[in-house]
Amino acid sequence: MTSGSNIDYIAEIKRLKKEKNAIILAHYYQTGDIQDIADFIGDSLALSQKAAANDADIILFAGVRFMAETAKILAPGKKVLLPDMDAGCSLADSCKAEDFIKFIKDNPGRTIVTYVNTTAPIKALSDISCTSSNAVQIISSLPEDEKIIFAPDRNLGNHILNKTGRDMVIWNGTCHVHEEFSLEAILKIKNDNPEAKIIVHPECELPVRMVADYIGSTAGLLKFTKTDSSKSYIVATEPGIIHQMKKENPDKTFIPAPPKDSTCGCSECNFMKLITIEKIYRCLLTESPEIFLENEIIEKARIPIIRMLEISEKLGL
Repeated sequence: MTSGSNIDYIAEIKRLKKEKNAIILAHYYQTGDIQDIADFIGDSLALSQKAAANDADIILFAGVRFMAETAKILAPGKKVLLPDMDAGCSLADSCKAEDFIKFIKDNPGRTIVTYVNTTAPIKALSDISCTSSNAVQIISSLPEDEKIIFAPDRNLGNHILNKTGRDMVIWNGTCHVHEEFSLEAILKIKNDNPEAKIIVHPECELPVRMVADYIGSTAGLLKFTKTDSSKSYIVATEPGIIHQMKKENPDKTFIPAPPKDSTCGCSECNFMKLITIEKIYRCLLTESPEIFLENEIIEKARIPIIRMLEISEKLGL
């Protein structure tokens, strides 16, 4: 890949990674070219596990800010880079620390379980973290009579509630990508492709989840397409994952579910797409922007994440 400056970004990224003992961790929602140059690709749980166990001096996170923060929390001695500090998350932004503190005070005596899609200060207020890959299992691992606060995604929270029947108070947060899928458009695609299975992320709204043939995390959706016998799928999550689905299943067809705004073909995460190959190159070259967190926040936020990883390991997740 070249530009007007004749820089071969891919070659330079490979050179800089070797020179600086750096690794690139990329989320499934990144563009295909970024996934292809990453050292490790995964969903939030797998990326957290990888951030906690690697031999690199530098972790460059091709994802959004809360993911890079999680890497810094798990590997405070490493330099953690994020190519664009504006790569935030609408879901994380929907849960501000000062508001969540009040929510906790209004619902005392509850174990606080928060989705990894939160800022470091929210994690520091939590008892256990979770991801969409392990949320049901994390909640199920708690005593049956335990009272729980779950934040911030209301759709994932309600999905967990339906699965477990636990006593949960749920924060009213949402992801702009998964909230925007059009049930009507999905059903039209299904009508035109009756053989296609509808696969859905649990952050989607209830009507979309109700028509799903399978509901699962990003990694869960990918695994389902590899093990399921069908040849066609309507995919209701951020379409970046389709790059891996096609690589793993070249003989299958994947149709991205459209958003409610029918002028767009698929529901992309604008924040994820802020990361580009050129920004990754510049970031490695200058070793900036870098993630910095206060030691107190790191120490407090580390506790719920480690607890999540320990439960996940125990359950074989």
